[in-house]
Amino acid sequence: MRDFIFPVRHDGDVGLQAQLRRQLIDAILDGRLSGSDPLPSCRRLAHSLGVSRNTVVLAYQALADEGLLISRERIGYFVNTDMVFQQIDGQAASPEIERSSEVDWFNRLRLRPSEQHHVVKPRNWRRYPYPFIYGQPDPKLFPVSTWRMCSRQALGVEAIQSWTEDNFNDDDPRLIEEIRTRVLPRRGIKAQPQEILVTLGAQNALFLIAELLAGQGKVVAVENPGYVDTRNIFAISGTELRPIPVDHDGMVVDQRLDGCTCAYVTPSHQSPTTVTLPLERRMALMERAQRQDFLIIEDDYEAEANFLHAPTTALKAMDRSGRVIYVGSFSKYLGPGLRMGYMVGAEEFILEARMLRRLMLRHPATNNQRTLALFIAGGHYDALVHRLQRDFRTRWELMGDALERYLPEFTRRPSYGGTSFWLEGPKSLDTDILAREALQEGIVIEPGSAHFLSKKPPRNFMRLGFSSIEPEQIGPGLQALSRLVAGSMQKRE
Repeated sequence: MRDFIFPVRHDGDVGLQAQLRRQLIDAILDGRLSGSDPLPSCRRLAHSLGVSRNTVVLAYQALADEGLLISRERIGYFVNTDMVFQQIDGQAASPEIERSSEVDWFNRLRLRPSEQHHVVKPRNWRRYPYPFIYGQPDPKLFPVSTWRMCSRQALGVEAIQSWTEDNFNDDDPRLIEEIRTRVLPRRGIKAQPQEILVTLGAQNALFLIAELLAGQGKVVAVENPGYVDTRNIFAISGTELRPIPVDHDGMVVDQRLDGCTCAYVTPSHQSPTTVTLPLERRMALMERAQRQDFLIIEDDYEAEANFLHAPTTALKAMDRSGRVIYVGSFSKYLGPGLRMGYMVGAEEFILEARMLRRLMLRHPATNNQRTLALFIAGGHYDALVHRLQRDFRTRWELMGDALERYLPEFTRRPSYGGTSFWLEGPKSLDTDILAREALQEGIVIEPGSAHFLSKKPPRNFMRLGFSSIEPEQIGPGLQALSRLVAGSMQKRE
C-alpha cells in the first residue's frame, strides 16, 4: 500500500477526480486493494499525484457514498469487503472433468453469416490521411453542445421515471410525435402514431421486414449493384434474390419485377451509384407494384442530401394502398453509432413488426429516444441538416472537380448530392487490388465488387466517400490515388 501509485493525466480529456475514481475502482475490483489496510491519506495521495487535497477527498467520499469504501474516524478510508466480489479460483471451484472432443460447430450452426460477402472497412480509418470511406461522419460536425443539453434534459426526474420503466413494445411517444410531425412531412409523408416503429437504425428495420415477409419460396427484387447488407439479410432467410439492373435513373422498372414478393429500392440516392429515381419512374414502379401485387421496401437514406434541387417525393407519399414500407434513419446526420432509425407502414404490418421487435430487444433504449425527441423538438435537427447540407455540398463540388482533374479516365453516374461518388474505371483495372495498395499509402477506398449480385462481379468499380475526409485533403488524396491507378494499369499492360 505504501508504494501504490494511482496514475492520472493532467492533460487528459477526463477530469482528475474522475480519473482517480476510476483508478481506485479498478484497484478495488481486481484485488490490488484489500480491506485490511487503510488507503493512503488524502494529503499524502494528493502530494504524490500533484493534485489538490480536495480532489482526493471528493473521490474518496464519492466511493464511500457508493458503498465501495468505508470511512473510519481518525483512521482513514478502507475497502468495504462486503461490496467486493472476490474472483473464484477456477481449479478450486471446478471438479476434474474428463476432457472430451470439441463441439462440431460447423454442423451445428443453421446459419453462417460470416461466409457472406461483406464490405470491409478498416476500424482505424481515422488514422489514415486520405479516408475516402463511405458512411462515416466527420466528428467535428456533430453538435456536441446541443446534444449534451438535450441529454441533460432527458435526465430530469420526470423523464427518468418515464424511460427507466420497461415499455414492453412501446416507443417514446414524444419521439413518435416528432417523427410524425417534423421529420416525415419533409418527405411528404402523413402517418398515424400506430404506423411508425422506432428501430436500431435502418439495418434493424430491414431485418424485421425480412423476418416477416421473406423466406423460402419468396422472391425479393434487389438493385444490382445494390446495398450489400440488405442482400445478405434476405439471403440468410432462404429468400430467392432477383437482381434488377440499375441505369442512370436508378432501378429499371420492367417485367423482371413481376412475380416478386417485394422490391427493395433506394430511390433518393441509389446505393451505391448515388443516382436518383425520377418521378416518372417512381410512378411506373408504383403502378407496376399495384398491378402485379408486390410490396415496395423504400430505403430513403440520404434523402435530404440533394444539392441542386429539392428532394423528389418519397414513394411512401404516393402510396394509396399501403404497399410501401418506408425505412428512415438518422445515421447520416447524427452518426451511425447512435443506431436510431424508424419505419413507416400499414398499421397491420407495424403491429407485427412491433411484436417481433419485442421478442428481439423489446424496444430501443428509451433514454436515447427521449434525447433525440428533444433534439428534434428544439429545432436542432433541422439546423444540423441545413449545416451539413452546406458542408457536404462544398465537399461534393471539391470532389467532383478533383475527380475530373486527377481521374479523368473514370466515368461516374450523374448525381445531385449524397456523400459519395460511384466510379467506373478502365476494364483492366482491379479495384480490389487497388484498395490494398492504396491502404499502404494512407488512402482508404471501397472496391465495388461486393455490391454486385454475381458470381463474377466486375472489378473496375469503386465508391469514394467524402463525408469524413478533410476538404483540403480531397485534392491531394485523389492525386495520390491517380498515381497508384497509373502504376496499376502499367503493370497490366
